[in-house]
Amino acid sequence: MRTLIFLTILFIAACSSPSPEKIDIDNSSKTEYQANIQANRYNVAFLIMDGVYNTELTAPFDIFQHSIFRKGVKAMNVFTVAKTKEPIVSFEGLRILPDFDYTKDELPKIDILVVPSAEHHLDSDLEDEEMLNFVKKVDKEASYMTSHCDGAFVFAKAGLLDASVCTTFPGDVEAMRKMFPSLDIRADVLFVHDGKYITSAGGAKSFEASLYLAEVLYGKEVAQKLAKGLVIDWNLKTVPHHIEASK
Repeated sequence: MRTLIFLTILFIAACSSPSPEKIDIDNSSKTEYQANIQANRYNVAFLIMDGVYNTELTAPFDIFQHSIFRKGVKAMNVFTVAKTKEPIVSFEGLRILPDFDYTKDELPKIDILVVPSAEHHLDSDLEDEEMLNFVKKVDKEASYMTSHCDGAFVFAKAGLLDASVCTTFPGDVEAMRKMFPSLDIRADVLFVHDGKYITSAGGAKSFEASLYLAEVLYGKEVAQKLAKGLVIDWNLKTVPHHIEASK
């Protein structure tokens, strides 16, 4: 009987005890990631939104992030930016927490902007003036602006490709030509480099377009080491591409 009374008291005490304090993760703060931004590196921002495609995001992210393991180079700080701090859900269902909200946070100077393709880059995303204005703003100071697959539609809508040769996802070349009839859009290549703009066909070829930029920045040997670390055969000569010689 005493044992039963004791257990009853413990049960009542446990039920009446205050629940553990809920930990509130403050997604509005940028300080945690800001602390990881190291000086003397390229700052590489990935513009993400709901419906972003996994490969066009993760392929260049992998290539550029692995630069920190190469000695003697100016490595890259890689981070994601969105117009929210709430989770972004990719087309394939991957949930991603953005590092920065470009509508509120103070961002580091962006040296390289990466625009992966997203589900609505041919329609509603092109009506997002806030997003397009952010792209235009970054373009004023960035050294390179890169897109994969239909990310080129964002650059085109922002007016960045008016004087440039470009490409996009092979199945959307005609749609892009129809939407932007004045642009020089190539269908026979996997990526195009014209001035500060690098546009690629996307998909798995996002790896190769990113390795190309790595080779531009670091040289052939480093690019091949980056590729080897990800078990990719990298040889620029075997990849159909176009480099606009006049730029």
